[in-house]
Amino acid sequence: MLGSVRAWRDGTGLALGPVRQQAVLAALALRPGLLVSGEQLLDGVWGDRPPGSGLKVLPSYVYALRRRLDEQGTAPTASVIRGERGGYRFAAGAVRLDVEDLAELSAVAHRAKESGDPATAVDRLSAALALCDGEPLAGLPGPYADAERRRLLERLRAVRRDRLECLVLLGRFTETLDELAALSAADPTDEPLAALRMRALHGCDRRAEALHVYEELRRRLRQELGVDPGAELQRTHQAVLRREDVRALHPAAVRPAAPAPPASAPPAPAPDPLRPRPAVNELPGDAGRLIGRDAELARLTAPSAAGSVSVLTVDGTAGVGKTALVVRAARELSAHYPDGCLFVDLRAHSTGRRQSPERALQRLLRSLGAAHGELPSDLEGLTAAWRAATSPLRLLLVLDDALDADQVRPLLPAGADSRVLVAGRHRLGDLDADRRVTLEPLASGDAVSLLAHLIGAERASREPEATDRLAGLCDGLPLALRIAGSRLQNRGTWTVGYLVGRMADDDRLLGELSVGDRSVEAAFRLSYDQLTPDQRRGFRVLGLAPTVEFDALTPAAMLGRPPHEAERVLESLVDTSLLQQPQPGRYRLHDLVRVHARRVAQAEPEQAATARTAALGLYLHAARAASDWGSGAFPTGPEPTGPEPTGPAPTRPAFTDWREAEAWLDAAGGELADVVGHAAALGEADHACWIAEALCDYFVRQGRYHESETALETALAHADRATDPRMAVALRNCLAYTSLFQRRYTRARALFAEAADLGRLRPDPYEESRTLTGLGALHISLGESGPALSHVGAVTGAPRQQPLNDWVAAMALVIQGLAHQFEGRNQEALASFAGARTHAEAAGRPRMTGRVLSCAADIHLRLGRHAEAEELLREAVDLVAQGGDVFLCARSLTRLGTARQGRGDPDTAIALHHQALLQHRSLSPLTEPGYDWLEMDIRSRLGRAYAAAGRVREARGQFQAVLDVHAARAHRAGAAPRSS
Repeated sequence: MLGSVRAWRDGTGLALGPVRQQAVLAALALRPGLLVSGEQLLDGVWGDRPPGSGLKVLPSYVYALRRRLDEQGTAPTASVIRGERGGYRFAAGAVRLDVEDLAELSAVAHRAKESGDPATAVDRLSAALALCDGEPLAGLPGPYADAERRRLLERLRAVRRDRLECLVLLGRFTETLDELAALSAADPTDEPLAALRMRALHGCDRRAEALHVYEELRRRLRQELGVDPGAELQRTHQAVLRREDVRALHPAAVRPAAPAPPASAPPAPAPDPLRPRPAVNELPGDAGRLIGRDAELARLTAPSAAGSVSVLTVDGTAGVGKTALVVRAARELSAHYPDGCLFVDLRAHSTGRRQSPERALQRLLRSLGAAHGELPSDLEGLTAAWRAATSPLRLLLVLDDALDADQVRPLLPAGADSRVLVAGRHRLGDLDADRRVTLEPLASGDAVSLLAHLIGAERASREPEATDRLAGLCDGLPLALRIAGSRLQNRGTWTVGYLVGRMADDDRLLGELSVGDRSVEAAFRLSYDQLTPDQRRGFRVLGLAPTVEFDALTPAAMLGRPPHEAERVLESLVDTSLLQQPQPGRYRLHDLVRVHARRVAQAEPEQAATARTAALGLYLHAARAASDWGSGAFPTGPEPTGPEPTGPAPTRPAFTDWREAEAWLDAAGGELADVVGHAAALGEADHACWIAEALCDYFVRQGRYHESETALETALAHADRATDPRMAVALRNCLAYTSLFQRRYTRARALFAEAADLGRLRPDPYEESRTLTGLGALHISLGESGPALSHVGAVTGAPRQQPLNDWVAAMALVIQGLAHQFEGRNQEALASFAGARTHAEAAGRPRMTGRVLSCAADIHLRLGRHAEAEELLREAVDLVAQGGDVFLCARSLTRLGTARQGRGDPDTAIALHHQALLQHRSLSPLTEPGYDWLEMDIRSRLGRAYAAAGRVREARGQFQAVLDVHAARAHRAGAAPRSS
């Protein structure tokens, strides 16, 4: 949890799914053993923007997490995540968390410190800080993650403060100064921190600066809070004035008689009287204030194993601040390497000549004064000379902008306890390293802090929203932030909002992030130029992806290659730091990198057009495959194809069945409607319309009505530019279909009327049958069986040149059956449902078949045929559960309860009604129009079951609950509740 959320089993990384799914995991795992209700999870993960499907989204996330976290074959009752009434419980002790390790190490350190052993405390606290791999819960959305992130950051701040105090107790004052200054700047009224900083400065014989810290804080406290410094700070002030030993200010007795050696280096060797030269320090000047890199800095400066050469690597995209970080780390460590601190720019991504290992070794040997006479010219000879020269030395070597391991290995010194810091855009996976740090762009708060530091806090505070927006446009990239800050520094008349306006267009964004010889786009271009042809093509198509996050399937389609080949390209781009991998199997580009990728893709217009069409075709195929309508129900548009291989070997289709397609769409989360907008913006009007139409059923099935409307309305605005003449009618039919499920009958009637009018101008038998079926469904919803029969009769009874597709036929026959049922013609209704079942089973979608069986069971219940009804309902429950229809599952369960009651088993009936209520609670009352109706129906049946079992008091409670729900519903509608 102390970074990007990750998990392992037996050392193997586990794919945890989308960030929302990870947020659900965090909300459960950080409360082990506690029952977390569905409402708490929704509030904690989605906040005031709950998903359209409400609570019913949670079972899918929990199911996916169980598949990843549990051993194969684990029963739900033994799962890491236990489902209980109303919520979920994370099994205590089932998982080891790094936050628990943090607490344990902190507790051990506290005991050591209090017992007078600060050296052990420093060791434990350093280990605790090394657990942190970036911002806690990095990237997780929601109020719960935000609150936990703040709590963990405060916890880590306390650990850092304790470590610094222990270093002061050990007399290692110099090591603490920079970090204390940074912590104090973040909280300038923290008195204990100021006291600690005064003690460290006094210990370094910087008494005047220590006294200045006191005076500055006293002034601030009086001005801002109207108080004087507390007792601890005053005692420290007096001790500095009297030149006392500041270590004595802490009650813990320090065991060592002399200061312990630094934690970040082994014990210093005895002075060598024969050492022929003074220590050399070639480290460049500090690049300025380092913000938001405390955890990474702690990892680079943490202790390393004694007796060996420790190698630490830092990788990240261009402009992310790698050089600034390693230089700061090297400066903090420099005092512990008496034989020299060396710096080499290997210039892997530079307009200048790349530094070869031979040239670098020649310069390093001269820096050490070991270049007596003529140096060898070959790499082998130079490497041998370098190892001989460094074997007795303890050196700190910084290698910046490294390209690969071959460039680095010859430069590694031979002296025990030397340390090498390697920075580069590539992840040097084939270089043995003790620790690896991947540097990500700054979090939004740190990015804003850096901007405020560059342009002045007062100027930033005048335009807080524009400053936040500018930090977002810079994507948290320090180079971009510094260039933007520099432009504002040099343009005193510019407001922050003015610069934001200039950067709002992608075509101008990278152009604005340029000043002097510094340019974000130039930095990206140097990375791009180093790629292989395969990587370059892969990078270009990624800029054209219709979603921000993707798996290997989308670029596979765009590249026209099998997924496993595309994945190899993606993984290689991850190693170059041009591509992020937020979780195993999922990828994304940084915002600015994506803009650059899109720009370079435009240089290959034909290739770009092919890639865009392939990506949109993949989303179209997935949406059609996942639809209950089935791919065969869409008479126009391209034939579904999978990614085609470049060689002669055949490849399988992208999706083998509807479940696989639905799972792939689920992984895209809330970005699906954006795919339609993406297609429309590219001028791909046909694809925009086809994808919106195909997603309609998928969205409606999940209760995501708003997303369905957004996609359809976006597409409808471009339907007149589509070449497919069916789309103008089809999109209106889909919008009406969505409105029907929302019970917005007036809007549905108007849309069906528009579709019918357009259909008369341009006849299309397929769309006409959909319009008539929809009108039949509308009249059934309004209780008008006569008009319903008239409309669907025109569908089922009319002679046709081509047979109806199975989805339309099944829907029309279901509506016909319901109309017969309303009019008391039970046998005719059963005949219609039997015909509907035939078509539904031919379509192969379990949800459709389950709906038909549930409707047929209603007739049998009405006729008192409880055994026949039970048989149909048990099959219906299984089918609709497979299809993920929570509403229909609850409806079928409660009817199954009625069937069991009719067969003389009220106890089982009561249990089934309660199962139905549990399913009902996972629906969202905000987005599911039938929420209240379903609850009243279930409780009415439950009340009758209680009465049949002789449990009168419970029966009365259920009937009262029905009245309460009805009254609340009437109140919300603005009408007085009617008596029942």
